Amino acid sequence: MIPFKLNNNIEIPVIGTGTNTFGKVANNYNGELTGDTTPLHSAFELGYRLIDTAISYRNEDLVGKALQETDIDRKEFFVTSKIPNTPEYSGNDEKVSESVKASLRKLQVDYIDLYLIHHPLESSERNRAVWRILEEFVDSGQIRSIGVSNFNQEQLKDLIDHARIKPVVNQVESHPGAWNDDLIAFTQAQGLVAEAWGPFWGVNEPIIAALTPIRQKYNKSWAQVILRYQFERQVVVIPKSHNPEKQRQNLDIFNFQLSAEDKEIIKAL
Repeated sequence: MIPFKLNNNIEIPVIGTGTNTFGKVANNYNGELTGDTTPLHSAFELGYRLIDTAISYRNEDLVGKALQETDIDRKEFFVTSKIPNTPEYSGNDEKVSESVKASLRKLQVDYIDLYLIHHPLESSERNRAVWRILEEFVDSGQIRSIGVSNFNQEQLKDLIDHARIKPVVNQVESHPGAWNDDLIAFTQAQGLVAEAWGPFWGVNEPIIAALTPIRQKYNKSWAQVILRYQFERQVVVIPKSHNPEKQRQNLDIFNFQLSAEDKEIIKAL
């Protein structure tokens, strides 16, 4: 799997696994926690190394448990977590510091590869204040890279203009029906990697029908076509599945290339 290089020269895998329903009853985001690491271990065995979690997912400790259970070296993984924009986690400098330390403890790691502000705070000043604390954790080596999630162009530009350490990633919604082209183009123009969450949201029968001739041409699934489209425009993707076969399929996108005509059809979805 060919990685993308971040603006701090650290490499990020181009495909990772989302985890927001892992270890929960009925695979429900708000479900009771079960501690079941099975989907993570199947992802590990298939070759997933980018693991995306967040404080708000309530399962950082599940990811930490799986990392402890596997024989795969920690250095092979690229672990991402995120701090919420709510007062109890990011309301002041002390809360931010406590949140990061709690993430490190729950993940059972000495460092986190990428730590994101999950959503913009109530003001640019608060975004900057949280950022300054995250920069200190980069200085100490406890976080390797820092970035943001769900920031629009104005919020991202303000943070870049006032940051000592430039963000490396903007993780944004991007899927058929909401590709978020302008924000992704802006993110990339600023020297950041764009990362797509929810890559299969918005997929319905008409979209699947439109993708059918393309997927048949390459003998791929509609999901693989969507992921390949994102890869070809230099966007990291974090699809999520509890099914090992679908996890495998989501990684199998590197042996075909979309034509310009195909990409125009997909872009218009």
